[in-house]
Amino acid sequence: MRHAFANIAFTPAVRDAQARDGSRAQYARAFESGDDVRNAELGHDEAAFIHAQRSFYMATVSETGWPYVQHRGGEPGFLRVIDAKTLAFADLPGNRQFISVGNLANDDRVAMILMDYAHRHRLKLLARGAGGRVAPDPVGRALARRSIQADEVCWRA
Repeated sequence: MRHAFANIAFTPAVRDAQARDGSRAQYARAFESGDDVRNAELGHDEAAFIHAQRSFYMATVSETGWPYVQHRGGEPGFLRVIDAKTLAFADLPGNRQFISVGNLANDDRVAMILMDYAHRHRLKLLARGAGGRVAPDPVGRALARRSIQADEVCWRA
């Protein structure tokens, strides 16, 4: 069974590095065999983990090609699972640099890492993002000016 996350992450250069370092066969067996694709949708366990988080790290890509990583935080539930392939969170006013929102306007690729340090568990997400949408705040906070939505989510624990 192919793995949706590996379909994106295991580029030819990554597969070459795996081959040089001796892990290629292991990852090919685990993530790239078969016709069915797994981890292309969020299940109940992933949704529960996402709902419980107080923060995550989000990377976007700038017009210069450089990644930009930002911490986002809030009360548990601030990052919402809208459906099996969509996440959203309120974009609250901060330092008003709008780097992530600007990056998403040009390149919609986004990577997110959610960490539960106490239980040594993580969730990595790759998605197509949209910032600056004038949309209902998924969390119901009056201060939100926009929501940021991540569609076409695939994941790896």
